[in-house]
Amino acid sequence: MSKVNIKPLADRVLIEPAPAEEKTASGLIIPDTAKEKPQKGTVVAIGPGTADNPITVKVGDLVLYGKYSGTDLSHGGVDYLIMKESDILAIV
Repeated sequence: MSKVNIKPLADRVLIEPAPAEEKTASGLIIPDTAKEKPQKGTVVAIGPGTADNPITVKVGDLVLYGKYSGTDLSHGGVDYLIMKESDILAIV
């Protein structure tokens, strides 16, 4: 987990996606064109929440999120996702 100076607003969460799987369970190497977008990541920063939607995740939590959730962004050579907390499905 890296230190980042991005502060999400309201009920948004900044997530660093987990790296995509390089091999299958049987040991086959997955080519870049066949890799799926990861659906889990680590919470890096959280917004203050709103009166109606307080934030329930905390920095450092490993979370699962929807396949098409969030907005991709790159900062300092690292890829992140920023999304509403309601797009997070579970804490692992």
